[in-house]
Amino acid sequence: MHDFKLTPEAVEILNSNKGLTALLSKEPYNLEKAVRYVNYEKELKKLQIELIRMQAWAIENNERIIVIFEGRDAAGKGGAIRRITERINPRNYRIVALPKPTELEQTQWYFQRYIKQFPKGGEIVFFDRSWYNRAVVEPVNGFCSEEEYKTFMNQVNDFERMITESGIRLVKIYMSISKKEQAKRFDDIKNDPLKQWKMTAVDENAQELWDDYTFYKNAMFAKTSEGNLIWKIIKANQKTFARVAVIKHLLKSIPYDKKFKI
Repeated sequence: MHDFKLTPEAVEILNSNKGLTALLSKEPYNLEKAVRYVNYEKELKKLQIELIRMQAWAIENNERIIVIFEGRDAAGKGGAIRRITERINPRNYRIVALPKPTELEQTQWYFQRYIKQFPKGGEIVFFDRSWYNRAVVEPVNGFCSEEEYKTFMNQVNDFERMITESGIRLVKIYMSISKKEQAKRFDDIKNDPLKQWKMTAVDENAQELWDDYTFYKNAMFAKTSEGNLIWKIIKANQKTFARVAVIKHLLKSIPYDKKFKI
């Protein structure tokens, strides 16, 4: 807070109902954080109006859109998806977070169960983790063989080329947090009775396997950089900044008629 200046604009924000609520909701009181949060809420509302416009364009033009979210455990993927979908028409989007494959699915082509979830005309599908489980989570935790991993890496760029050539718009977002921030978020989850369900056996090992995740993440970025669709990496240590950055990237990626400069 050392470089925070209490400008007339900041005083006006803090004197508003929203400003007072933001300031008094958490102890110790932090003027800078309160002002920043009110500004975030204001910007989020503006961006959510744009998301409604973007969805209306997709519905009107029978567009099919897939947005995939990847990132380390507790990186904020679910929170970002919630802010995107909070105000848009629920009849025209789906959030897909698949459980581990069934015995039947394990006998099928790896991508098959994801294809079943693809959007129809006018629909947006958000994948909270995607086929890229096989690029990072599965090899790190021993959930796939080396041969299965190599097959995936050889096929993924062609798979995504087929998706985009078929007319589906595909947006790939990777949310990146530091090891220290992940540890802090895990502690918060464990100590919050409303969030404890989020902690899985895989999460429990995430800190110990940090370097292994880094190795496979870098291999994923290197391989997919050879394809026609690169990742958007969002720095996600600060949740509010990350959510705004995610929405802005999504809006920039879709060629609807924008009302504001994003």
